[in-house]
Amino acid sequence: MSGLNELKIDRIETFLVPPRWVFVRVETSDGATGWGEASLEGHGEAVVGAFEPLRDRFIGHDARRIEDIWQIAYRGGFYRGGPVLMSALAGLEQALWDLKGKALGVPAWEMLGGRVRERVRAYAWIGGDRPDEIEGAAAARKAQGFSAVKMN
Repeated sequence: MSGLNELKIDRIETFLVPPRWVFVRVETSDGATGWGEASLEGHGEAVVGAFEPLRDRFIGHDARRIEDIWQIAYRGGFYRGGPVLMSALAGLEQALWDLKGKALGVPAWEMLGGRVRERVRAYAWIGGDRPDEIEGAAAARKAQGFSAVKMN
């Protein structure tokens, strides 16, 4: 990447990933990429559709101008907000912060105010549709280091 001088948005792609995720990939004219998540459970296709006008508006825009992009996208229409647009904007913004962090050589969390905690407890999903498999699935996740599980 050539640094912060050439961060023009060249491509905005969305990926609908079953069962419920939407990911967005922003690529600049020099080939740098940033990723974000724009998921809205049960409405992934609508979020993907919300990216059409965002593409039309922001291809060629300076990817460093994250707040400007956000404000234009949010305030540029007669109606504002709603879960579909806000999910799309969240994914786009994440991808832009990812791009900028890579260009500066720092993680996005550093640019957004620094570290908040040293550790975050995470759970693993184990299904739960078949009660006779729950004990084994939980034991497998515990062996992987998880102390909490989520199931159906």
